[in-house]
Amino acid sequence: MKSIKTIIILFSCILLTQCTEKKNSNFILSSDQVGKLNKNTLARDLELIYAEDSLVMDTVKLNFGSGASKIKVFEKGGAHLLTLTPNSDSIPTVQNIKVNDPRYITDKGINVNSTFKDIKDNYQIKKIITSLNNVVILLKNNDIYFTIDKTELPASLRYKANTDIEAVQIPDTAKIKYMMIGWD
Repeated sequence: MKSIKTIIILFSCILLTQCTEKKNSNFILSSDQVGKLNKNTLARDLELIYAEDSLVMDTVKLNFGSGASKIKVFEKGGAHLLTLTPNSDSIPTVQNIKVNDPRYITDKGINVNSTFKDIKDNYQIKKIITSLNNVVILLKNNDIYFTIDKTELPASLRYKANTDIEAVQIPDTAKIKYMMIGWD
């Protein structure tokens, strides 16, 4: 009887360890990494990195030999994952990344479906830049930044391009329009 209990306990432990959820490294989002990409990823390696996915490049630019201005990454099946912009160095690397898929998530749980409250509760805001139609939120010590559409703001702040907007003026419920990573 004791051996049967021991076998059941061992079997249960094995099942529990096999069933623990592993974080999918293809959707890790940090200041230094976006899924399969990191700060040192060369633009020429993108076709190898995303061999299982689809890349869509600006063919007009490619035909003139100046490289693609934007590279869209689509998952097999059609989901738009990322939009990449290489820099114009002699050996181009990925400079900017626009995150399109909500499966890309930071270690603090922020993704493209998050709100301004999620951002301010989890990160220190370095600066808020106001443009004609958007507000850009830059984070301290982080290459990730967010854009919020001015339509998410109170009416008194929507139509003034040169108005400095502070974090307290942005509603907690304001949705993220773009989630971006900018690498130098």
